[in-house]
Amino acid sequence: MRTRPLTAAVLSAAALAATLGACGSREDLKPVVGQAPPVIPIGATRAPTNEELTTPDAQAKPARSDELLKRSEQREPDDFDLPPPG
Repeated sequence: MRTRPLTAAVLSAAALAATLGACGSREDLKPVVGQAPPVIPIGATRAPTNEELTTPDAQAKPARSDELLKRSEQREPDDFDLPPPG
């Protein structure tokens, strides 16, 4: 009879422990002592900063275009739109 409240308490404690265990401190990354720094890219005059390395460029994160068609338009002819061979 008392197993349900006990089981619920144990499960609640486990969920709380897992939630607290997932929390971590956020601080700046530091290089490992004794490890060589990353190589400088070819053609660069200096090593990129952490901010430059962790910010995606426009090609990695393209802008989204949500423009709706306002009117029908004819397609321009495509020289490479050929029928399949055979």
